[in-house]
Amino acid sequence: MGVSGSGKTTIATRLADQLGRPFAEADDMHPPANVAKMSAGTPLTDEDRMPWLATVRDWLTAQAEQGRSAVVTCSALRRVYRDVLRGAAGGVTFVHLHGDAALLAERMKRRKGHFMPASLLQSQLDTLEPLEPDEYGVRVPIDGTPDDIVAEALRRLGAEVHGHAE
Repeated sequence: MGVSGSGKTTIATRLADQLGRPFAEADDMHPPANVAKMSAGTPLTDEDRMPWLATVRDWLTAQAEQGRSAVVTCSALRRVYRDVLRGAAGGVTFVHLHGDAALLAERMKRRKGHFMPASLLQSQLDTLEPLEPDEYGVRVPIDGTPDDIVAEALRRLGAEVHGHAE
């Protein structure tokens, strides 16, 4: 989870590879109307997001029903959105990728072919509700290399599993 530009896809694909789990990109699950709205620079409303989040949740449930743990990218900026995702069968653990606004904006400017314009970054930062103590997950800084970030995510996830959340 995290705002646009935090490296969700890069880190999640590497985590899925290292863990041997199926991977999905939640952005690919957005209905065309959501993509058109974001491409035009218009932030999504909760009404826009809820059916999309239900689709992501249902994908996670389908994986669990087939006996597989999976990795999916999703901004999941607000607790109410994470509550929808937590409704998936099998349980959900969040990895919140976080960094400062300048780093995020720079990363967004370098991306090619993504529908989310850098102009929407501030609206995402304003919307972001960090994980709360009762939410199962870890917070991982994004100021290292992708290999460093993946290693730190795995380290923190291991600590979380063993009862030493960071």
